[in-house]
Amino acid sequence: MAISIKTAEEIEKMRTAGRLAAEVLTMIEAEVKAGVHTDDLDRICHDFIVNDLDAIPAPLNYRGFPKSICTSVNHQVCHGIPGNRVLKKGDIINIDITVIKDGYHGDTSRMFFVGKPSVQAERIARISYDCMKTGIEMVKPGIHLGDIGHAIQQRAESNHCSVVREYCGHGIGLQFHEEPQVLHYGEPGTKEILKEGMTFTIEPMINAGRPEVKLMPDKWTVVTADHSLSAQWEHTILVVSQGYEILTLVPGTEL
Repeated sequence: MAISIKTAEEIEKMRTAGRLAAEVLTMIEAEVKAGVHTDDLDRICHDFIVNDLDAIPAPLNYRGFPKSICTSVNHQVCHGIPGNRVLKKGDIINIDITVIKDGYHGDTSRMFFVGKPSVQAERIARISYDCMKTGIEMVKPGIHLGDIGHAIQQRAESNHCSVVREYCGHGIGLQFHEEPQVLHYGEPGTKEILKEGMTFTIEPMINAGRPEVKLMPDKWTVVTADHSLSAQWEHTILVVSQGYEILTLVPGTEL
């Protein structure tokens, strides 16, 4: 599949989808607290997406995924399936939201703290955010995706953390996952050259320990092999003439 360069009409639809995805993360923040089941978070998000936003939760039934959002807690890296797990004080959780509106996808995730986090938990959440921010701020026409991956890797490893290799960012638009793959590690001057009109996610998964991960028996949930904490933040990005536009940024906020 070739890389899709979005038209002005498509970009407007992606702005709408991105804004709606951001609204879901804003809405759910008040519900992330001790004693809540991750399945409760899924139900609340599903109802909000379908009834309030008149949109579609993209993960539901995507390649067999059984829920409308992903909830990844503590050492879970990504693709955690909401269920009967009860959040407790000190947990950290990534909530990953993708909505479809008028056929186009908006994809974003962020970390939440359940009560007061440990020093280590706060640190890995902050470093993962800084890694995403480092990658986003490099986006502009003419640079290589390898430049972005290298910068993210350097930021993580300089803080004695590691970058997950098996999962990466991706092109996005009419399809949930399009070309190109956006690796969060790499070498400068390699991979695709960015062009105006490209849309993709930057979503580095950063581990407090080693980079190795393993897939759980549910065939979706990914965890750190050494049981260390993991954190992830994600935005959908548009390449514009002078740099980038974050399509999933909450209005009135800054990166």
